Amino acid sequence: MTHLPDASIDQFLDALWLERGLSANTRHSYASDLALFDQWLAERGLRLVAAGAAAIQDYLAWRLANGYKARSTARFLSALRGYFRYLLRDGRIVDDPTLNIELPALGRPLPKSLSEADVERLLEAPDGETLLGLRDRTMLEVLYATGLRVSELVGLQVDQLNLRQGIVRILGKGSKERLVPLGEEAIEWLERYLRDGRPALLGGAASGVVFPSQRGEQMTRQTFWHRIKLHARVAGISKPLSPHTLRHAFATHLLNHGADLRTVQMLLGHSDLSTTQIYTHIARARLQELHARHHPRG
Repeated sequence: MTHLPDASIDQFLDALWLERGLSANTRHSYASDLALFDQWLAERGLRLVAAGAAAIQDYLAWRLANGYKARSTARFLSALRGYFRYLLRDGRIVDDPTLNIELPALGRPLPKSLSEADVERLLEAPDGETLLGLRDRTMLEVLYATGLRVSELVGLQVDQLNLRQGIVRILGKGSKERLVPLGEEAIEWLERYLRDGRPALLGGAASGVVFPSQRGEQMTRQTFWHRIKLHARVAGISKPLSPHTLRHAFATHLLNHGADLRTVQMLLGHSDLSTTQIYTHIARARLQELHARHHPRG
């Protein structure tokens, strides 16, 4: 093959910057990744432009043996693939040696979840005898009963509720509609709140929003997140929380009690089953924990 000038990595990064608008940090990382591989090859009498699949696999094994993280290796492979595609487009090589090399499994961070006892304490934290407490308790009950996204909850409109049939109609991401069961407990709280709480919060104002703020307007996600943290402190929950904590608990507890993954996918509104599969890891870990704790040979 024709020898490439030393600036070929820089030329590739310039071209990539023009195509994708690389940030300075990404460009620096890609340059470092490729330079390190180039140096590794040079120490073995090889050249970057002529590196084959076997050399790349050997280098990946070397990275693994030397403690490089999967995420940094995935970034390196992303840079290397782009580099060889650039050479291929430019007619400098005829085959892409990265074509059949798979990215390392990064593993997806498991969402933080609450135990069923934690959820019970969180649900009971708001004072249901006060106006805001009644609203918050109802919101938490609906959130845990349905697994809605927080944005779906705060934007919920009265005409999306059908308490007689016990369902809520949600228009989720990508304008996809789904019907989600509410459950008896959430229905009871909604009936009480719609009768005793919502009219007072609206103060006679016309609005379709189910859970208005103190000013009678649609609540923001940030406001509700603040309320969740407040009630978590009252409940004595010290675990890290996120705005989707109850959504994660909803999915995890359903699986723990025998629900199948496809049903949970539909209830959560995930378009891809692989997005839902992350919860099977949590449920499996919980089952292993229960087995270890209670089985005589655990």
